[in-house]
Amino acid sequence: VQLQASGGGLVQTGGSLRLSCAASGRALSNVEVGWFRQSPGKEREFVAAIGRSGGIRYDGNSVKGRFSISRDNAKNTVTLQMNSLKPEDTAVYYCAVSQYTAWGPALNRGSSYDYWGQGTLVTVSS
Repeated sequence: VQLQASGGGLVQTGGSLRLSCAASGRALSNVEVGWFRQSPGKEREFVAAIGRSGGIRYDGNSVKGRFSISRDNAKNTVTLQMNSLKPEDTAVYYCAVSQYTAWGPALNRGSSYDYWGQGTLVTVSS
C-alpha cells in the first residue's frame, strides 16, 4: 500500500485547508484510515480516523467540531477538511492505514497502523 498525502500549505488563523490521502495498492474502503500530526518537538498525535464500516473518530478535544474526515471510494481517497484553523494546528500531517486493528480506541495509537504516507506540512499563521 502506498499513500500520498497532499493539500498542506500556509493559511491564516481562521482559514481552511483540505488534506487528501490518495492510496494505491489497496482499497481504502477495506481498511481503517487515520490522520495524525506532529509538531516540532512534540510527539505524533492522533487527529481523526474513518473506518471501513463508516465509523468516524476524532481527537477528543483539539479538533472535534473543526475538522471533518470523509472517504471517496470512487477516487480511493480520504479527505481531512480543516476549518477554523489555529496556530496550534501547525504540524506535518500524516495519513496512515490500519489493516488489522479493530475499529475502536486502539486506532488512536500510531502503532495500530501498518502503512504511512510521507506527510504534508500545514502552517497556520497568527
